[in-house]
Amino acid sequence: MAKQRVLSGVQPTGNLHLGNYLGAIRNWVEIQSNYDNYFCVVDLHAITVPHNPKTLAHDTYTIAALYLACGIDLQYSTIFVQSHVSAHSELTWLLNCITPLNWLERMIQFKEKAVKQGENVSVGLLDYPVLMAADILLYDADRVPVGEDQKQHLELTRDIAIRVNDKYGSKEKPVLKLPEPLIRQEGARIMSLTDGTSKMSKSDPSDMSRINLLDPPELVEKKIKRCKTDPIKGLTFDDPERPECNNLLTLYTILSGKTKQEVAVECRDMGWGQFKLLLAEVTIEVLRPIQDKYKEIMDNRDYLDSILREGRQKAEAVANKTLERVKNALGYLPPL
Repeated sequence: MAKQRVLSGVQPTGNLHLGNYLGAIRNWVEIQSNYDNYFCVVDLHAITVPHNPKTLAHDTYTIAALYLACGIDLQYSTIFVQSHVSAHSELTWLLNCITPLNWLERMIQFKEKAVKQGENVSVGLLDYPVLMAADILLYDADRVPVGEDQKQHLELTRDIAIRVNDKYGSKEKPVLKLPEPLIRQEGARIMSLTDGTSKMSKSDPSDMSRINLLDPPELVEKKIKRCKTDPIKGLTFDDPERPECNNLLTLYTILSGKTKQEVAVECRDMGWGQFKLLLAEVTIEVLRPIQDKYKEIMDNRDYLDSILREGRQKAEAVANKTLERVKNALGYLPPL
């Protein structure tokens, strides 16, 4: 029986942080052998907000290398760059002409980000859920790993696919496969180092709010030393009045591999100074093999290029078949 196909992607906007790794990637590495995985670096999505063209290519390499360094296995997974497969852009245009404008205007993330950008908000920011739909539908994805913030976009993808199938296909022969959400095994919900009530995020303007996977040891120590805490002695889990305490204890629990009960006993009488040294030490040790593997991959650019080249070829073979199917359904003249 063929494995179900999964599609997922990460934007090349800054490198991945502990929240990305512990909340999603590490868990996915553990179960990747159960699926046929397509992991793309979604560089077309990266320009829906102001970006730096001088770093985009390097950031794209960084995300691809981090996929590998974190344990994504090429035996089970295909890694490629979104913009290298032109079908993503072409299918987006076709879907644009089928998607009602009011479907996009109700997207929560657009409303939130548009407020921040004001008059500079781009059509791309409004339209990127259609690009996301094209990303998913091109690969006949059975499942799409989603968190809470992406559920609405997957629902839109399904709505678009249903609309295409109703207009141009039939029940016996649908044009597009309807993807199902793959609700991630509950990974660690890692919060900001500067605000224990907000998720750790690449979009936070303060780099001190997160520990990036490529932060050197001295920077990890600095960030943990300066992270927000409280004046109470003794560390406890699950106190709603101490969100930062709960977050840092949770982080230590996961990184150390100890149980919650073991950590509660170990740290209950600790002061913040002693605990922060302990947390920095275990964090650095967890990041060390990822950073070593990343450096090895980035130092061998020919190897990384060959992976992305082979990934593009595999991705194109699947995506172009879907694009051809959609264009035929819409009545386009095939290439002569």
